[in-house]
Amino acid sequence: MRFKYAAVFVSVFALLFCLFPGTAGRDVFAGDTSIRLLRHVVLFQFKEGTTPAQVREVEAAFCRLPDAIDAIHELEWGTNVSPENLDQGFTHCFFLTFKSEEDRDAYLPHPAHKEFGKVLRPYLEKVTVIDYWTKP
Repeated sequence: MRFKYAAVFVSVFALLFCLFPGTAGRDVFAGDTSIRLLRHVVLFQFKEGTTPAQVREVEAAFCRLPDAIDAIHELEWGTNVSPENLDQGFTHCFFLTFKSEEDRDAYLPHPAHKEFGKVLRPYLEKVTVIDYWTKP
């Protein structure tokens, strides 16, 4: 039985290698930035005792950032609804899209972003940020 699964795995791998020769071990899309976008994922965990009104204040302040910072291509956000209980206390996800690293780099020190930090800071317990390039 193990041989059967190994044979199937090897066959699938060989087929993929034939369909995409020369791509093993490297990023196929690394050179084509026209089809990629830079995602900036921000997760917030609020301090215990933060009121719903204070959370809404933070949400509204974040949602105003695209109006103040032209470098932001898109903003999407929401609150955790996962039933898996793997959120580690993070409740909010803000998902920013940039067209380039230069746009992201302009956003980070932007005065409007700094002002948002002042709104957030009193209520923030923890933050996680991950940036990645999309791969179609």
